[in-house]
Amino acid sequence: MEIKRSGSQPSRKPPEEYFTGTVRLDPLFQANAPARVGGASVTFEPGARTAWHTHPLGQTLIVTSGLGWAQREGGPVEEIRPGDVVWFPPGEKHWHGATPTTAMTHIAIQEALDGRSVDWLEKVPDAQYRK
Repeated sequence: MEIKRSGSQPSRKPPEEYFTGTVRLDPLFQANAPARVGGASVTFEPGARTAWHTHPLGQTLIVTSGLGWAQREGGPVEEIRPGDVVWFPPGEKHWHGATPTTAMTHIAIQEALDGRSVDWLEKVPDAQYRK
């Protein structure tokens, strides 16, 4: 058994090339091999969001607070609220983040394939985000 105590893993800012706005990442867990699942709590300040990206084995988001948006390529921007669970299938191009006026926090869970859990793409431009 392993217990990761609250506050034992420092918060960090994720790389700016993959996010727009102010984002805080709080690591939650990274499974030891042969398991390959990891999770983090991610907080987006108003207007903050991810770049477009995909996950080789998919991603689950559990919204814990605030109000956010998520979009898959070719689909509408969807509002996401606390208690919502969002699933992106493997390889589905998508982005997620806060609304322009309200922060949002979610737990992000994804598995790694060959050591890779995400493939980052282009940023979501303001004009596309605000439509």
